[in-house]
Amino acid sequence: MRALMQDFYIAFSALDAEKMAACYHPSVRFEDPAFGVLEGAHAGNMWRMLCASQQGKDFKINVSQVAMKGDRGLVRWEAFYTFGQTGRKVHNVIQARFYFRDGKIIAHRDRFNLYRWSRQALGAKGALIGWTPFFRKALQAKTNKLLAAYEKQISA
Repeated sequence: MRALMQDFYIAFSALDAEKMAACYHPSVRFEDPAFGVLEGAHAGNMWRMLCASQQGKDFKINVSQVAMKGDRGLVRWEAFYTFGQTGRKVHNVIQARFYFRDGKIIAHRDRFNLYRWSRQALGAKGALIGWTPFFRKALQAKTNKLLAAYEKQISA
């Protein structure tokens, strides 16, 4: 399963969302602070949307730790990119946890400091409200609305 996690991040580094999605079990459950919980095809579509949005830009990831413990994998990775809405540089440090079934990723949870991210991505506004539950809820509503619009576009 270590190779599967490595394949996932190699694909991510190349912004190859199809290869990323192929690492997921059809019943995958993905969770992170920005999107909340996504299940099944929505998780793969989130990566398709994010990878498409970063094509030709300064996006870069660095994977610094990959570990296995029983039926789970742990990865520490960092993302470097310019946040499109503000033009601000972001360096996000993420801890990922994976669970596997049938040779695929069945659960994937990314954890990062949303307040740190909001200060980088949004500047003063992020510093003021980025720590609040209201901000998290509003961000998840916005990202899920973007995902729904993307899914509608690709299914048309």
